[in-house]
Amino acid sequence: MKTIYTFILSLSCLLTFAQETIEYPSKDGLLITADLYEASNSDTFILLFHQAGWSRGEYKETAPKLNALGYTCLAVDQRSGGEVNDITNETNKRAQKAGKKTAYIDAFQDIEATVSYVKKTYNPKKIIIWGSSYSSSLVLKYAGDYPNSVQAVVSFSPGEYFENKSFITSSAKSIQIPTFITSGKNEVKSWAHMYNVIPTKAKQSYIPKTKGNHGSRALWNTFDDSKGYWDAVQKFLKNI
Repeated sequence: MKTIYTFILSLSCLLTFAQETIEYPSKDGLLITADLYEASNSDTFILLFHQAGWSRGEYKETAPKLNALGYTCLAVDQRSGGEVNDITNETNKRAQKAGKKTAYIDAFQDIEATVSYVKKTYNPKKIIIWGSSYSSSLVLKYAGDYPNSVQAVVSFSPGEYFENKSFITSSAKSIQIPTFITSGKNEVKSWAHMYNVIPTKAKQSYIPKTKGNHGSRALWNTFDDSKGYWDAVQKFLKNI
């Protein structure tokens, strides 16, 4: 059954999206590289941010599936990253060449710039920000610091990955939009306190019955328990 489901979803992906690589400036002028996966007649953008040491290639499989569900996606290379799925992080390469800092926190401006760029260029009805590992923490911070900027936030494996161990939690207290948080089972203790302080009633979490996986790669078809994550994410997205 899973094989049939995957085949049908993969086929529908091929019929519903077009992909192109684009560039736009971050807040400090550094060029950001991103892959735009455009779904037909979509009024909602999902902005996809990768985990540590990786690139926009984290969403090579996931973005087309989100297209099939009716969402246009932008998979972004943040300046803190590297390579995954044979896709090199071009933003990180530029940052290193320019002598710019590439720590996790330095990538927050790339998230800010991406939201601004999408609003100005495409003016979608809704924007959902989506993060993985360190960037999943930064999207929660964004949602709290800019409470009226986007319509929902999805966070895979957040944690206080920064020197200030209340850096994300303090911002989470101001989140007013629909919020979804998940992770591997053994990571729940890293974000339970964040989830608890989020005041909106429109929040959902998913804890797998299996060991699960770290970050958005939990959705990759290579993992036997990926369907549980997909079902939870789709349920959340349908309610926005």
